Amino acid sequence: MITRLFSAALRGVDAQEVEVEVNVRGAEKPQVIIVGLPDAAVRESSQRVISAISVSALRLAEGIKTVNLAPADLKKEGPSFDLPIALAMASASEDVILPADDCCIVGELALDGEVRPVKGVLAIALEAKIRGRLRVLVPEANAAEAAIVEGIQVFAIRSLYQAWKFLRGEEEIAPFTLNRRAFFEAHRRYEVDFDEVKGQHHVKRALEIAAAGNHNLLMVGPPGTGKSMLAKRMATIMPDMSEDEAIETTKIHSITGMLDPKRAMLSTRPFRSPHHTISDAGLLGGGTNPGPGEVSLAHNGVLFLDELPEFRRSTLEVMRQPLEDGTVTISRAAGSLTFPARFVLVCALNPCPCGFYGDLRRACRCSSRQIESYRQRISGPLLDRIDLHVDVPLVEYKDLASESTGGTPSSVIRERVSEARAIQQRRFKGKGGATNSVMSPRLVRDHCKLDSTGAGYMEHAMEQMNFSARAHDRILKVARTIADLGGSDIVRPDDVLEAIQYRSLDRKLFN
Repeated sequence: MITRLFSAALRGVDAQEVEVEVNVRGAEKPQVIIVGLPDAAVRESSQRVISAISVSALRLAEGIKTVNLAPADLKKEGPSFDLPIALAMASASEDVILPADDCCIVGELALDGEVRPVKGVLAIALEAKIRGRLRVLVPEANAAEAAIVEGIQVFAIRSLYQAWKFLRGEEEIAPFTLNRRAFFEAHRRYEVDFDEVKGQHHVKRALEIAAAGNHNLLMVGPPGTGKSMLAKRMATIMPDMSEDEAIETTKIHSITGMLDPKRAMLSTRPFRSPHHTISDAGLLGGGTNPGPGEVSLAHNGVLFLDELPEFRRSTLEVMRQPLEDGTVTISRAAGSLTFPARFVLVCALNPCPCGFYGDLRRACRCSSRQIESYRQRISGPLLDRIDLHVDVPLVEYKDLASESTGGTPSSVIRERVSEARAIQQRRFKGKGGATNSVMSPRLVRDHCKLDSTGAGYMEHAMEQMNFSARAHDRILKVARTIADLGGSDIVRPDDVLEAIQYRSLDRKLFN
């Protein structure tokens, strides 16, 4: 007898439906054969399935059990096929048909038949809905994650025996319900706040501009000036994530197995800070079985690269594509995968290896050759893709000793940033843009027009500082964001001057 159930396999950040077929035929020697491009974890499932079926007091027929995972040309990875394979195998052995054509079933089995959580349940539930499946059977620990998807019934399964009884109609399980909006709002809180940072008011202003226009930012200053502390609070002043953004971001974290089971859905913008020893594949994504890297885990959030020159130059150069396109494409012989990677890049570095070059209080111990070599680790094209460059000096003692807070809290700054973002959304509605940072050259010409005074400032800056054409456009984009924060319909000369100020640092330091 041949039995058939439906499951799903992960491919990139999405899922693809998989048909699980089991055929049992007589033979003297019992054997389980799994075909359909299974990886090691799927091939090993036969032992887990056999043990779980035996412990669950279900019948397992003698002979050869052939398990086919279709489509046959899609690689199947991970233990999520254990539960559907076990149910299909028990169904074939019992010679009964399970009424499960409207179900998508996933779950890893323990040897005692317990169902364990798996990765990527949100993507699987989305695929099941697209395929017209009305129900999904998932591990109990993954139920809240699957319930984020509206329009499909989610059933939390604790054991193989419970799933069998449920599909046979012998046990009732209430669909898992989740008040998505209430859950989303309840977890929309950050552990840090901008008012904890004392001093550095001009750096806070630069971060606010970066958040308002989704601009990349570089901070340069000696050790201990608060660069990392400021970067960690960048996400707290960005606009609240929409539900669509939250689902998109949650899906990426779920696929990599990094989703907190207590939260089930990311309600705050992600903040990722990889170590400078990270590999190209770790940052961009890839590997033997291509998966998302740090740039994708930071999607809709902040990617912070501390001690930027300590990263390998080749690793930094691979970031050009996601910075320009907002996506990462990983190509392999079997095909290519595209991962989303729209994030705000925040970088920090010291002005020299010891960190005190240009400091009026502490002497720099580095030779001119060491300083030049240190700075050359960052390429000009990468700097051109960073919109704002800001100097971070030491904090004055009077600011540190003050008993008052660091100033404006994140919630107030976030309101100003959200208002500026709303202006941009109205401006670019139907024009293929969302924020000022991704304006096309045509949109820059239409929305960043300068009067004679502003044009004169720009011409002088281009001639004196030798800015590239890319830097020219980025200055205009930043000026447009500054105007939006000020509630101005036009780009004023003062907006241009402030934007130029945020581009001058790379020329002062790296030329």
